[in-house]
Amino acid sequence: MGRIVKQKDLINTRLANQYGGWIYCTNCNKNIGYLCYVTYDKLKFHYECDCGSKGSLLINFDDSLSNEIKSEKNLITIKNRLCCPSDESPLITILDQKLKSYELEIVCKSCGKLYKKEGRRK
Repeated sequence: MGRIVKQKDLINTRLANQYGGWIYCTNCNKNIGYLCYVTYDKLKFHYECDCGSKGSLLINFDDSLSNEIKSEKNLITIKNRLCCPSDESPLITILDQKLKSYELEIVCKSCGKLYKKEGRRK
């Protein structure tokens, strides 16, 4: 059963499906990542693509946790996926080689913790 999306704001960004799958920059139509469908609870993602376009993605659900707690731990990487350090749930893949910079905030559905990550290519 699918979740009910409460808020979904995409700027210069396209998703392959309603709230998951491949993430595309709409300016150059390049794949910039992959969002796992069932493991995240909330997502804020801002980026600057190599093509110069700035985009963002904001998604949360009707049943999203309202009192998430920022994790003291960082996301871990398993086979190019950023995963929850508590249970290794895959959350998102960011193809950072295609991005000049990004800022990510994501809440794991399983543990309810908020994870933040930034990246900037030199």
